[in-house]
Amino acid sequence: MTELRPDPDDISRWTDTYFRKTKGVVGKFGDVRATYAVFMRRPVVFTPRMAVEWLNGVAKHRETSFDIDLRHEEGDWVGAGDPLMYISGSLYHLIDLETIYLQKLGAACVAAYNAYAMCRDLPKVGFLAMDARHAAGADMAELMAYAASVGSQAARREVGAVGFVGNATDATAHYFGQERGLGTMPHALIGYAGSTLRAAEMFHETFPDENLTVLVDYYGQEITDALAVSHRFPELARTGRLAFRLDTHGGRYCEGLDLQESYAVLDRHVPGAIRGYRTEGELRHLVGTGVTAAAIWYLRENLDRAGFPNVRIVASSGFTPEKCHVTALAKAPVDMIGTGSFLPQRWTETYATADIVDYGGTASVKVGREFLLRRRES
Repeated sequence: MTELRPDPDDISRWTDTYFRKTKGVVGKFGDVRATYAVFMRRPVVFTPRMAVEWLNGVAKHRETSFDIDLRHEEGDWVGAGDPLMYISGSLYHLIDLETIYLQKLGAACVAAYNAYAMCRDLPKVGFLAMDARHAAGADMAELMAYAASVGSQAARREVGAVGFVGNATDATAHYFGQERGLGTMPHALIGYAGSTLRAAEMFHETFPDENLTVLVDYYGQEITDALAVSHRFPELARTGRLAFRLDTHGGRYCEGLDLQESYAVLDRHVPGAIRGYRTEGELRHLVGTGVTAAAIWYLRENLDRAGFPNVRIVASSGFTPEKCHVTALAKAPVDMIGTGSFLPQRWTETYATADIVDYGGTASVKVGREFLLRRRES
């Protein structure tokens, strides 16, 4: 059996106490077959696999079985309040599991929705899941990698998106059809090398058969360093094996830009992006500090002018669904986006809920949740 986390023998330590006490009452006064309806209060993309696998594993351990009625396929869009699944079985064996299977469901459904939205808005851009550092431990890291893969697949089916092509760690690379995590260099390597160019040389000498993606914001010389590395590795640049990652933080502009020049860059390439009404948040992603649509266009402009049209651009730093939408509006020439910002920003939106809707064949649910019964009977 696949390792179950938490272990079935340890469930009582991790479940809500009132469920454990209710289990004691049911054990004393008699078991009954119950049916739970599971739903969320916001639209999501359905990611049931990890919750279902855990439930089935616990059922096997307890020598019982649960009837799990998935109301949607994995990767389907599900509306707010629409039941995700119904779980039926012994109340004695189900009552103490709610805490844990909801943990494995809610956040993943929202993360998958966010990943889907990002890939849908930028269908020609590859994405790299860089969420592991932002996860609260290994369990969450696995849950979020799974969610990104489901959301990505949904966008591929709907709009033919490139989607998430990989992630940053070996442990969860299999969700993206990879054997290994992807990535080249962090800022630490630039600092260690003493210059961006030297870091690129050291990396290429160590991993000569790999494509080279170089961070260019460490010294605040995104354009200067990108051109220096391109001139140093002309063959990699010519064959599309060289890329630069823009990761400029929000405290400053990319080298060569300010607010006025950012507007000018977009006016040269995509004037429609700035001539219509834009919210303050949209303008920040278009012409503000950090990695903006203007910064991406400006790097592309400088690379092309220097004779490096095949050098690719990777962007990172705060690429949420909203930022991806604005990047798409500006038709920014980005080849790949590294992001961990598909993780839910408002954790209250991730709360999945389970209500019992049937006890021993008798329909019953708390007042206000009758819609679960109607859905069940339809």
